[in-house]
Amino acid sequence: MLTKKVEEFCNRQIEREGYSSNLYLAMAAWAESKGMAGMSEWLYVQADEERMHMLKFIKYVTERGGSAVVPAFKQPPVKYKGIKEMFKEVMKHEQFITGSINEVLAVAISEKDYATTSWIQWFVNEQVEEEKSVQLIIDKLELAGEAGLYFLDRDIMSLRNTAAQA
Repeated sequence: MLTKKVEEFCNRQIEREGYSSNLYLAMAAWAESKGMAGMSEWLYVQADEERMHMLKFIKYVTERGGSAVVPAFKQPPVKYKGIKEMFKEVMKHEQFITGSINEVLAVAISEKDYATTSWIQWFVNEQVEEEKSVQLIIDKLELAGEAGLYFLDRDIMSLRNTAAQA
C-alpha cells in the first residue's frame, strides 16, 4: 500500500510524464514542418516512450492500492528558434524530469517504502540514458553546424541506438 505522500508524488510524476509526451509531440510536429523528417521521427519515438513512462506510473499506483490521477496537460510550446535551440530545451526538460524522479525516490526513502524505492530505480537509470542520448545529439549539432544538418537529420535514429549501446 502506498502512503498518501508517495501516491501524491507518483501522481505528480504521471502529469509530468504525460506533459513530456505532449511536449515531444509538439516538437516533432514543428521539426516535421521544417522538413526535418529524421529529427521529427526521433521526437515521435520519444513522445511514445514518455507516454509509456506515464502508463508505468499509472499502473504502479493502482497496483499498490492507490488512485492514479490522469490530469489535463498544459499546452506545450509549438514554435522554436531552431533545431539546436529545441534540443537544448529537450535537455533542460530531461534534467527537470531527472530531478522530479529523484524527488519521488527521496519521498519513498523518507516514507520507508522499499518497494517504491526499488521500483523507481528503473526510472533513475532511464534518465541517465535519456540525458546521454540528448547530449549526444547536441554534441553532433555543434559539430555539424548548419551545413551538416541534412546528414544529421538523415542519421539521427542511428544515434539513438548508439547511445543505448554505450
